Amino acid sequence: MKIISWNVNGIRAVMKKEFTESFKAMEADILCLQETKAQDNQVTEALADFNDYHIYSNSAVKKGYSGTAIISKEKPLSITKDMGIEEHDQEGRVLCAEYENFFLVTVYVPNSGSELKRLSYRQEWDKDFFNYLKKLEETKPVLVCGDFNVAHSEIDLARPKPNYNKSAGYMQEEIDGMDRFTQGGFKDTFRYFYPEVTDKYSWWSYRAGARGKNVGWRIDYFLASESFLPQLKDAFILNEVMGSDHCPVGVEL
Repeated sequence: MKIISWNVNGIRAVMKKEFTESFKAMEADILCLQETKAQDNQVTEALADFNDYHIYSNSAVKKGYSGTAIISKEKPLSITKDMGIEEHDQEGRVLCAEYENFFLVTVYVPNSGSELKRLSYRQEWDKDFFNYLKKLEETKPVLVCGDFNVAHSEIDLARPKPNYNKSAGYMQEEIDGMDRFTQGGFKDTFRYFYPEVTDKYSWWSYRAGARGKNVGWRIDYFLASESFLPQLKDAFILNEVMGSDHCPVGVEL
């Protein structure tokens, strides 16, 4: 089974950029999307041709903002939206599909913002999301994927020194949030298979030709419950797939 995660930076925008061809080429059994920037009915409409798949989405109250979706060949046993915490559940950031042997959660973690206005909120989010995942894990293993909006360590971004504690996505508070996941029983699957690999990123700024020069950040992840690691065959980053400022990342079971 191949599961892929992709921040598409607008489902309606990416549909005009060979999304269908990319999807076919990736041969995903399940594709998790973040930043759909669409209401549920608009997601359904955009993916109308995907007849052979079950499609689920979680939209933000605010139109054209945030949002997550899951496109799955196999029909999940159940689907749940959000964490059940009012202040976090307005932006369509969490969508969970239950399968026979695991929960699959797709997440679009809040960005701390260019002036770090949401950094303290982000810290609360990280804590609450960790607790939410641990609660799920009491029932069965968890595979969580999506845009975590943080580069975890120096090898996860091209320019660590000028960004450390200055830029959203590489603040110590955000790194601590990721530490909570990885030290609390959720393994970063890409690093599990490729602990030393550098220059593999999943997001590039649209400015200054960053993608062409590979001045990027690895901020999209698959984290897995430790008990689920024996099920994993590989993890990968598809940096050649275009259409968004992020590229798809995935795992093979």
